[in-house]
Amino acid sequence: MNQIHVWPSLIRRSAVTAAFALLSAAALAQAYPTKAIKLVVPYAPGGSADIAARLVSDEWAKALGGSIFIENKGGAGGNIGVDMVAKAAPDGYTIGLQTVSLAINPALTAKMPYDTLKDLTPIGLVASSQHVLVVNNSLPAKNIQELVALLKAQPGKYSYGSAGPGSTFHMSAELFKAVAGVPIVHIPYRGGGPAMIDTISGQVALSFPVLSAAQPHVQAGKLRALGVTGPRRSGLLPDVPTIAEAGLPNYSFETWFIVFAPAGTPKPVIDKLNTALNQALGTVALKERMTKDGFDPMPSTPEQARARLEKEMPLWAKLIKERGITTE
Repeated sequence: MNQIHVWPSLIRRSAVTAAFALLSAAALAQAYPTKAIKLVVPYAPGGSADIAARLVSDEWAKALGGSIFIENKGGAGGNIGVDMVAKAAPDGYTIGLQTVSLAINPALTAKMPYDTLKDLTPIGLVASSQHVLVVNNSLPAKNIQELVALLKAQPGKYSYGSAGPGSTFHMSAELFKAVAGVPIVHIPYRGGGPAMIDTISGQVALSFPVLSAAQPHVQAGKLRALGVTGPRRSGLLPDVPTIAEAGLPNYSFETWFIVFAPAGTPKPVIDKLNTALNQALGTVALKERMTKDGFDPMPSTPEQARARLEKEMPLWAKLIKERGITTE
């Protein structure tokens, strides 16, 4: 008989506890933020992730009614900085910004320091940006079809430069190799700048730099652009076709940027961060600055950001396994 009376009591206490937890989370979100928010960028200053973070942070902070400061924590292809966020207190005061590498790295790294889907909570997508296939001016290929024919005719003769193993430069090129069925030797560099410089000098035949970084060299005639990697042409180089429309319809690659918090961060805080982020991305001033630097704003819900991550992780894992890609 005692058990009959105890269970309803336990249920009532559980319901009250849950109600208080919801009220506490709502109260926290209403007051949030009460101090500066740290936005961790898992790369050195000057790269595309760092630029995206610095472009959006001021307008985001303004919409949030607080302040955001950026901390660069590079290393291990971004894993060190992301792990720093994963292990931070889930209170909304340490968040991170990462590229599509968040979906790529789990298949590249044998022992991940964090579980991408379990240890992180997406806040939202920020933007996308394209890479561009550029070749040294001495290369006889004038378009994608001629390049593919050249690479197939002389397998192993030509090389491409990347910003390092596992970088978006590397993965966009490996996807090109898979779709086009061409052999190209990979030459990794310590960053995209050196790889592009050696493409200009002819040390490597081609590379896949970030479009905004390559644009000045293309316009100056130092590099020949054969195709942008994304699903649409870019206003930075409007006369350059996409690789898909230039002859490889199954090819599409773009870097996207996502912001996230540690798992367990209260949903009202995540929602408040997301609402402010989307408000910032919708401002005319920020749109203009981002477009000028080669970014396309990508407002989203937290659920849409997670769906993008969940969709791409197995796709990259499949390519990495099939191509035998490693970070060594």
